[in-house]
Amino acid sequence: MKKITNRKLLLLYGCSGIGVNLLGMIMGSYLCSALVASGFESRSELWTFLDKDIVVVLLWGVLNTIVKIFDGVIDIPFAAFFDNLKTRFGRRRPSIVIGLVFTLASYVLFALVTPQNAENSLLNTVWYAFILMVFYASYTLTMLAYYATFSEIVENDKDRAFLSNTKSVCDVVYFSLSFALVPVFVNVVGMNIRYVALLFLPCAATMLIPLFLIKEPSTKDGAVDAVKEERVSLLHSLAYSFKDRNYIFWLCILSVMNFGLQLFLSGINEFFSTTDVDMTFVMASAFAPVPFTLMIYNRLMKKRGLKFAYQYALLMFSIGMSMMFFSRFIPSAFLTPFAVLCGIITSFGIGAFFSVTYMIPSQLASEAVTRDGERGASSMYFAVQGLFEAISAGLATGIVLNSLKLYGGVPILTFVVAAFCMAAFLLAFLMPKSIARLGKQTDGVREKK
Repeated sequence: MKKITNRKLLLLYGCSGIGVNLLGMIMGSYLCSALVASGFESRSELWTFLDKDIVVVLLWGVLNTIVKIFDGVIDIPFAAFFDNLKTRFGRRRPSIVIGLVFTLASYVLFALVTPQNAENSLLNTVWYAFILMVFYASYTLTMLAYYATFSEIVENDKDRAFLSNTKSVCDVVYFSLSFALVPVFVNVVGMNIRYVALLFLPCAATMLIPLFLIKEPSTKDGAVDAVKEERVSLLHSLAYSFKDRNYIFWLCILSVMNFGLQLFLSGINEFFSTTDVDMTFVMASAFAPVPFTLMIYNRLMKKRGLKFAYQYALLMFSIGMSMMFFSRFIPSAFLTPFAVLCGIITSFGIGAFFSVTYMIPSQLASEAVTRDGERGASSMYFAVQGLFEAISAGLATGIVLNSLKLYGGVPILTFVVAAFCMAAFLLAFLMPKSIARLGKQTDGVREKK
């Protein structure tokens, strides 16, 4: 694959996933919540499809968990599939196109089609679980093919870090668009969440950028410019990634943190509906400062290494979440400033959470390719990480979140989030040195030269 050395093009490449990631955020944080009215204490007629539980809630929670775990499992054969894909257009671009088409189709079906206008409908439960499975599988195919190029399309670690940080800033953009604009369309304009979701559909066009910037030779058998490489089997790539102990330990830390983070992101509507806090102000204050807080994170990483910087991010996020739990006890005159303060404190962690999920697997995959010539590592490392993230997210947003909704536990949601992030903070003390020291500059003068 031809390397991108121009920083402007690399910046553009890092922005490619904004649109599809935005659809994924809306699906997970809004559309899945829109099936269940329980847990909403205000404006449920706008935040839900039909202002009632149109699915069997506990069954939906179980199926939601199964679907997300399936999404993680399907990452692995998908990674092997497009690592060995043989077409005249190469491996990555066809995978992106195929995934994008099915992602958009399933997104529209989920938002617009409700088979039965009834409460606690088994038909609706099965239908939405199936469409969600198609959405996540195709979404995974699209983004996994894109992420796999992070270790292939740059020349060195410095450019890889630049690309990872660019992607993390772009994550802030789509998070901000989701949490700042969607509530405006719903609460202020008065649009139902079904139609608000469709307003953001054209944003997926950003995923067309890699189709023009990826320059990959034909991998088709018999092609003159075909890549001369041995086929890498699924089991070989999978076994290789699980042999990397440093990588597996990192996945354990990430899974604990991701459990708390996904619980909050998926239950954010319900949590704020139980308070007098304006969700738009809080989320704007949480995401707007991230480009600046990410600079602090990167500075800490250069001075003390990734472990110190990551623990700092986990601690700040936990403090912000814990404070947000106490917002219901603050006098109304001070509520908005207090909520904004909570948002600002959490912003010191959010950017880091995005950055490490790209930096660590792409770095370890690059080392594997350099050290052992392991071609399948580039996508398999992201695939296995996706499996661990899917399991933790499925448990958090499926069984746990829906149980909190049914049994009145939504008000303690942010406190639970803080507890899991602090658990990840403690686990990070045992982080392997090869990961802990990532990003650390021991001789700044020499490196500049």
